[in-house]
Amino acid sequence: MGYLIVISIGAFLLSLPMATVNGQGLNLVDALFTATSATAVTGLIVVDTATYLTRFGQTVVLVLIQIGGFGFMTTSTLFALLLGRKITFRERIIIREELNHFSLSGVIKLVRYVIVLTLAIELSGALLLFFNFKNSLPVSQAIFFSIFHAISAFCNAGFALFSNSLENFTRNYYINFVITILFILGGLGFAVIADLYQKRKFKSLSLNSKLVLVTTLFLILIGTVGIFLLELPNPDTFGQLTLKDELISAYFQGVTPRTAGFNTIPIGKLTQGSLFLIIILMFIGASPGSTGGGLKTTTIGVLIVTTYSLIIGKQDVELFKRRLSQITVYKALAVTIVSLLVIIMATLILSITEQFDFLHVFFETVSAYATVGLSTGITGDLSTIGRILITIIMFTGRVGPLTLAMALGEREKNNKIRYPEEKILIG
Repeated sequence: MGYLIVISIGAFLLSLPMATVNGQGLNLVDALFTATSATAVTGLIVVDTATYLTRFGQTVVLVLIQIGGFGFMTTSTLFALLLGRKITFRERIIIREELNHFSLSGVIKLVRYVIVLTLAIELSGALLLFFNFKNSLPVSQAIFFSIFHAISAFCNAGFALFSNSLENFTRNYYINFVITILFILGGLGFAVIADLYQKRKFKSLSLNSKLVLVTTLFLILIGTVGIFLLELPNPDTFGQLTLKDELISAYFQGVTPRTAGFNTIPIGKLTQGSLFLIIILMFIGASPGSTGGGLKTTTIGVLIVTTYSLIIGKQDVELFKRRLSQITVYKALAVTIVSLLVIIMATLILSITEQFDFLHVFFETVSAYATVGLSTGITGDLSTIGRILITIIMFTGRVGPLTLAMALGEREKNNKIRYPEEKILIG
């Protein structure tokens, strides 16, 4: 409900004449689409943020991104703390689920930590970006652009104030690394960053942090190497680049699909192999309690370890000398199946309503659900029905998995009655 209120207010502000350059404001569908994309920290756009929106409109988008990055309950808690209002028990439960915290103890302290950490990283990122932007932009514009892109990157939103995203910075290694560091940190999750800061050594980290870090590093490697090999013979993407440029571009484009949605090479010109690899990376997504979306690194990690345990004949699912509970495995399976069903149904409907290649429609759907924001260029050409459906998918991707996890968590109980066991043929 909270996200709907934020989106509604954002859509209203974007529909005002002062929000667009032409002085007419966005129509209802486009305003809702843009507000949802920003609040869900997705980055898909039907109008060019750089040229179609005024500074007021861009600021509205920026505020929505920040609220979406924090999470609605975290933002609400911030205002409640500032006003001196007491946080209720129910609100603490919702905050715990939103931040993927394991217990209710220390939840408010965690909220304070999340807010301070977020603002500190975003400010640092903005300063680093300003040192580069000031060389090509007026100071006032460089300041706004630095703040906007730092927040957009850390919150994994993918909104940019350049019409072609970050394609102008393909050879700018400084911008490439600053932006990727920001959205990698945002995609790790606040709990993991806190764990790293407090314990420093890998052996001392929690099981959750270990799984997040190992999975993240593995996916960065797979994405980078995969994009490099698949795009090496493609003249439309790597054709005019040096080997060093190709490696940096492969790294950037291999990292961004799981979280941010920025691009330094044209997505619409990628090979089909690269598009499919990106779809897989987008579906996996970022980590729990982070600013990114998707299935989550821990979910895919649990599924892989569970499958491996089954193959080698283990009764228990074990990882880093720890045993995973059955409910953890059940939740991973449930979130995966629900996510697949949503994507399959949405892709089916869009393939009927839109006149685009199946791969492009599938790519757009996964990008929306995983709140990534990458597009092959079809977003602006979607029909009204298509735009409404993508809006719903983005909202579902931001709220759906969280809602499902809460529902499963609240209904967790030990059944007093156990029925007789019977086997079913599988595979």
